[in-house]
Amino acid sequence: MNRHAPNLKAERIAGGVHSDVRHDSAHKHVAGEAVYIDDMPEPAGTLHAGLGLSTVAHGFVTSLDLSAVRAAPGVVAVLTAKDVPGVNDISPSGMNDDPVLADGKVEFHGQPLFCVIARTRDQARRAARLAKVEYEEQPALIDIWDLDPATARQVTTPLTLKRGDAASALDAAPRRVTGRMRLGGQDHFYLEGQVSLAVPGEDDEVTVYCSTQGPSETQHMIAHALGIASHAVTVEVRRMGGGFGGKETQANQCAAIAAIAAKKLGRAVKLRLDRDEDMTATGKRHDFAIDYDIGFDEEGRILAVDYTFGLRAGFSADLSGPVGDRALFHCDNAYFFPHVLAKSAPLYTNTVSNTAFRGFGGPQGMVGAERVIDEVAFAVGKDPLDIRKLNFYDEMGTEGTRNLTPYHQKVEDCIIQRIVAELEESADYAGRRREIAAFNANSRFVKRGLALTPVKFGISFTKTESNQAGALVHVYTDGSVHMNHGGTEMGQGLHLKVAQVVAEEFQIDLDRVRITATTTAKVPNTSPTAASSGADLNGMAAQDAARQIRKRLTDFAAEHYEVPREQVVFLPNRVRVGNQEIAFNELVRQAYMARVQLSAAGFYKTPKIHWDRSKGRGHAFYYYAYGAACAEVSVDTLTGEYVVERVDILHDVGRSLNPAIDLGQVEGGFIQGMGWLTTEELVWDERGRLRTHAPSTYKIPLASDRPKIFNVALTDWSSAYEPTIHRSKAVGEPPLPLGLAVLHALSDAVASVAGHVVCPRLDAPATPERVLMAIERLKAEAAAPASPSAR
Repeated sequence: MNRHAPNLKAERIAGGVHSDVRHDSAHKHVAGEAVYIDDMPEPAGTLHAGLGLSTVAHGFVTSLDLSAVRAAPGVVAVLTAKDVPGVNDISPSGMNDDPVLADGKVEFHGQPLFCVIARTRDQARRAARLAKVEYEEQPALIDIWDLDPATARQVTTPLTLKRGDAASALDAAPRRVTGRMRLGGQDHFYLEGQVSLAVPGEDDEVTVYCSTQGPSETQHMIAHALGIASHAVTVEVRRMGGGFGGKETQANQCAAIAAIAAKKLGRAVKLRLDRDEDMTATGKRHDFAIDYDIGFDEEGRILAVDYTFGLRAGFSADLSGPVGDRALFHCDNAYFFPHVLAKSAPLYTNTVSNTAFRGFGGPQGMVGAERVIDEVAFAVGKDPLDIRKLNFYDEMGTEGTRNLTPYHQKVEDCIIQRIVAELEESADYAGRRREIAAFNANSRFVKRGLALTPVKFGISFTKTESNQAGALVHVYTDGSVHMNHGGTEMGQGLHLKVAQVVAEEFQIDLDRVRITATTTAKVPNTSPTAASSGADLNGMAAQDAARQIRKRLTDFAAEHYEVPREQVVFLPNRVRVGNQEIAFNELVRQAYMARVQLSAAGFYKTPKIHWDRSKGRGHAFYYYAYGAACAEVSVDTLTGEYVVERVDILHDVGRSLNPAIDLGQVEGGFIQGMGWLTTEELVWDERGRLRTHAPSTYKIPLASDRPKIFNVALTDWSSAYEPTIHRSKAVGEPPLPLGLAVLHALSDAVASVAGHVVCPRLDAPATPERVLMAIERLKAEAAAPASPSAR
């Protein structure tokens, strides 16, 4: 399959949109030359910070003796909550429940209590361990599995989505199944940990170089903690060594502490967490307890669903409210439920407050949808793929009635049928299903499994005001272009894509567009680079700025050369004006001489979207991105160990701005999703200590874990239903749930030990231990007189 967008122009600029262009920092990444916060030259006299973390999960500090800390070698100062000059809160929810430094009360093991400032990082970290802290411990809630979502404490207001009458439809359904699924969380495990360098300026000014996905939010949080106005704070980030949502709100604490110390001491201060501290003290993907009640007919058509999504929020609200919301928004995945009731429950626990993670709750909702499909398939004795296709939303262009989501938005762009059909054929699903059945019948201990799962992912922030972006474009007198926008680069190629958009507008080669660091001093009030909207929002804003300048150049050329505006045409690296052609840089020079403004601020806001949370209704998403994955696995039924043999993916990115970058995003997203659902396991002990806090105890996917055969393609026929930037589609988050195919292939292999008559109910992460336990449980259930899935 051709994964490249069609070439619509006979003559093209070098590196314009729809071109395969390498990441602008790729060669620097490989050579180790890419500059991150910790690589920047430090100002003279820079001090270093180290955190003192709590050693209990819940309680009150009765004594905090820091005398040995202050007396330690190299220590310049020690900060506690009393040293926060403004408000001791960095809560993104505005609920004042997330302190910069804990003040008397401790709510999770590893919560920052104080900060040591010393001449070296090693001195600061060693000194922090000398504190003598006494606590009055309180009972701690660690897990959500045994909590009742209806009565347990919640950190913020839950959401309910309702369409139709689920209770009546469930009672009237010919078949009905109830169940519960446990779904684990995930650590972001970015290569670059949390880090900030704060440099004090004149008066109340401070500049903070921070590894953050949300420069404006970090700016506001620093100002809030310092008790100053936002205009005194500048936040800058050239690139991050990974983010995945873990630097949307979690960067704010390090930034605020560094800024407070820098202003207090009048010297630059850097705070960088090591891996253990980072994993212990920062939030993660929420783990869920998913309760479901399904009504369906004998054919497997789903009639009604009642969901409760209980999520481990941690001790504060952070982003748990909207994460739970998005889980509900995706509890249908690609399926139409005639009657649905879905509820979220952001549950309080004495663990670190969980936060954004690639997909932002959407993948967790999809896991629930796919478990529902599995339950129905096993109950009626059909291939899960047949049940999936039976329950899809109506295809785009058909005048059906199965097109309304649980939040009452009409699905108008559904192309999942074509994607699944093409993948089913290219992956030879039917043929391999027969081969696997024959293999399993003749293999005593090793069993194979196969699954094909779809993805429908909504694109937009559900917080309406976040769907806006700004950009700044300068054209210099030599025809070179400076581009700045509010999005951040974390390895996903956002800066490159936006630069391609600007180059396309001016019809100049990409190397004439300079990508510059994101800074709140150039583009204000930016939205976080999240929700897969980075290229959509910032690309449109940059395009708006470039078009303003291009219009001025067009008007100038028409007037100066006395031709109609229609006769001014931008060609690759030149402009046709009437019957003559002028080099782009020459026209720019002439425009400057005529005092034409060659700088513009662009702006974009996503149209059509609206959302009423109190009613659970609205047009929450601008459009949907689609994809599908087919996975095959081999499982050793004696040990539970497994191998991913083959994966085929077909993913929809519309008319890709950069197919090479997008292909990498799909591959990486799938691997990250596979890791979440298979090997990445977070474990807290009964005292609330995170035991998986380092690479030695937490297993992310390695290169050796990739499928033996890995076929990935982008659709070459799709185009965004709505007028997005060059009709492209988002690609950051939608590929991650493709990893569901591996979980369900494992489920299929497990089910084979009992003749596919019992739903495996394989929870995630499906570690070898969990796979083995599911195999043993299935053998026992299959031998029993009646199985749970048969009722």
